[in-house]
Amino acid sequence: MAKKYEMDMCEGPLLGKILIYTFPLMAAGILQLLFNAADMVVVGQYAGSDALGAVGATSSLINLLINVFMGLSVGANVAVAHYYGAKRYDELSKSVHTAISLSIICGIILLFVGFAFSKPLLEMMGTPEQILPLSVIYMQVYFAGMPVMLLYNFGAAILRAVGDTKRPLYYLLAAGVINVILNLIFVIGFGMGVAGVALATDISQIVSAALIVRCLMQMDGPCKLELKKLCIDRNETARIARVGLPAGFQGAIFSVSNVLIQSSVNSFGAVVVAGNTATCNLEGFIYNAMNSFHQTALSFTGQNMGAKRFDRTQRVLGICLACVTITGLTMGLVSWAFGEQLLGIYSSDPEVIAFGLRRMAIIFPTYFLCGIMDVIVGSLRGMGFSIMPMLVSFTGACAFRVIWIFTVFRMSPSLERLYVSYPISWTLTFLVHLTCFILVARPKFKYMLDKA
Repeated sequence: MAKKYEMDMCEGPLLGKILIYTFPLMAAGILQLLFNAADMVVVGQYAGSDALGAVGATSSLINLLINVFMGLSVGANVAVAHYYGAKRYDELSKSVHTAISLSIICGIILLFVGFAFSKPLLEMMGTPEQILPLSVIYMQVYFAGMPVMLLYNFGAAILRAVGDTKRPLYYLLAAGVINVILNLIFVIGFGMGVAGVALATDISQIVSAALIVRCLMQMDGPCKLELKKLCIDRNETARIARVGLPAGFQGAIFSVSNVLIQSSVNSFGAVVVAGNTATCNLEGFIYNAMNSFHQTALSFTGQNMGAKRFDRTQRVLGICLACVTITGLTMGLVSWAFGEQLLGIYSSDPEVIAFGLRRMAIIFPTYFLCGIMDVIVGSLRGMGFSIMPMLVSFTGACAFRVIWIFTVFRMSPSLERLYVSYPISWTLTFLVHLTCFILVARPKFKYMLDKA
């Protein structure tokens, strides 16, 4: 039964397999954003612009707190993909059970961290006083669902590593429909505001986690999850952490710079925060579509490295770069053309829409650069490199944006001067990643595989 969902990425034509693998990932990402957009629309239309701004003011901080732990799911994906490609099934089984155990432990840690530190961290970010209490409530309720959120993401990473992107999509669809229904009940029916949106998210994540665990327990072969085998294997934990922790820190690094930018946006007031929030939510649709090619590059490269098919990893990178460029440019330009109408879905306030359009004019036409950057990172991680992309991202994204905020932006504060730091940092970071691939990664693996 499970075999029909799995994919051998080491043989046969690549383009067709890449597209078959990527489309469910893309659909899952867009569906997730549709459900998140439903959250924003419901809270914006029925709880007011303050509630919309309160939810948006937490997003960069939430990403900062969870990215290190979510990075471990990337490590699990690479470990499982390598073992699957190399047909080392005993180690694969240990990796699966270690990854699921880690997801539960990390989720519990995040639950307590998010609940305890949400208010002081939001205050440090300069969250406007009028939305601070709502932001704190949203974060605390949201973080109550961290254990099941990580459980789903680690389980989905395991399935993606063996080529299965369809069943995570089905489970996400089921959970998302429940989320939308509960949003309407909690926010409109019970008047719970931001707490209702967060609670609906938690309950939907319980559903998706339960479905993914059930799927893993019913699988045949080395990916089968058996509760009695749950453990923290030292070797597998180290292998997952070698790729996962740097990947997580890289995500956190981006989030640090985004937190600083969010803090700068906060300084312009609550209406600007609301407009920025709506545009960021629309950006998510483009980002998730592009990020599906990052995940594809990660899994395809991982399996082919396990099978010692380095020639295919280079072709995977080229195909994914072409696909992500076309996807990012098309979605970015079309969304920008209909920006006013799209922002009107989130808020009827003309000021909110106007401030959202100012961000959109800079980010959307250049967003494909972010996708290009992510794809080459996925390729490097799939090859087993993770510290190098982390260091490059620290320099190109975090350090550059911090310097930009405290120099160029501070000299003449404006939203345009703040937003333009994004495309500049994406371009610089991609160019350095590409240089690392050409000068370090490719020669190293050609030498290793020639000797094999």
